[in-house]
Amino acid sequence: MQSLIDIQKRLLPDLLQVLQKRYSILRYIGFMQPVGRRSLAVSLGYTERVLRGEVDFLREQDLIYTNNVGMSLTPEGKNLLEDLEGFMRELKGIDVMELELKHKLGIKKVIIVPGNSDESPMVKGELGKASAICMKKLLSGKNIIAVTGGSTMAAVAERLSPELTQKELLFVPARGGVGEDVQNQANTICSIMSRNTQSKHRVFYVPDQVSTDIYESLIREPDIHEVLKLIKSASMVLHGIGDAITMAERRKTNPEILSMLESSKAVGEAFGYYFNEQGEIVHKVLTIGLQLEDLVGIPNVIAVAGGTSKAKAIKAYLKQAPASTILITDEGAARKLLKG
Repeated sequence: MQSLIDIQKRLLPDLLQVLQKRYSILRYIGFMQPVGRRSLAVSLGYTERVLRGEVDFLREQDLIYTNNVGMSLTPEGKNLLEDLEGFMRELKGIDVMELELKHKLGIKKVIIVPGNSDESPMVKGELGKASAICMKKLLSGKNIIAVTGGSTMAAVAERLSPELTQKELLFVPARGGVGEDVQNQANTICSIMSRNTQSKHRVFYVPDQVSTDIYESLIREPDIHEVLKLIKSASMVLHGIGDAITMAERRKTNPEILSMLESSKAVGEAFGYYFNEQGEIVHKVLTIGLQLEDLVGIPNVIAVAGGTSKAKAIKAYLKQAPASTILITDEGAARKLLKG
């Protein structure tokens, strides 16, 4: 297959460009459906005139249909899109990139989805889909799944389905809340995950960062102590990786520490730890919940983060992450990581 692709790239480069364009259009329609032509053109960065010709072709091939609310995939279009996924991965060399990145980062596995989540919200949805598939393969019997907050974890939650309820699942927040964006807090995400998988969850109503005195007091509370025991006994951790300064601002970090993070050249954050490009911990927030050292004893650790802008944060964190980590990322971040 690869030799045929190489031949086509040299002899019929236009054919592959047209194929990639039409594949992208089908993917976007599948993600946004029903979608109007103007919205689709804006999302793809095409003019309406260029898109009109492509849409007419796809409709003539019975791959899409239109009605008064917009365009959607036909069953045949959906099947073709699924059939094309493997071919497009091979065309872009994604399978090879996964192996190269796995060895470069020194972790258990890398899963890459096409695209760049900095440029398209659809790609964040694809990260969620890939995470759901990965989870399904790893889970068996009784499972406690510790989950952090963030928009990427929220995208994962939306892609989970009752298929996972063949196993016994309990979702628990890995840490307390961050900032004021309730929909991206771990408690909310765990609730959505349990609803979508028809399973159970626990809530963890504590602040994300506390003073030493409050920390010592809270961890002695029976309800909090019980949830902490569940978190520490998790069989799977599902977490994001944040940009250091963005996360510090979200936590409403005081100006002195924010200045220290900037002068220390902090680039990444996970579990309340801030890392510089060398992977060194330059600051740690006192948080109630899962700690970095706890990950070593957890069988399945899945880190999900994408976008070219997250490449430095991903690389920095993975210098400290356990070797058992599975990274689910996108093409944008992966290409930047392989270059760096």
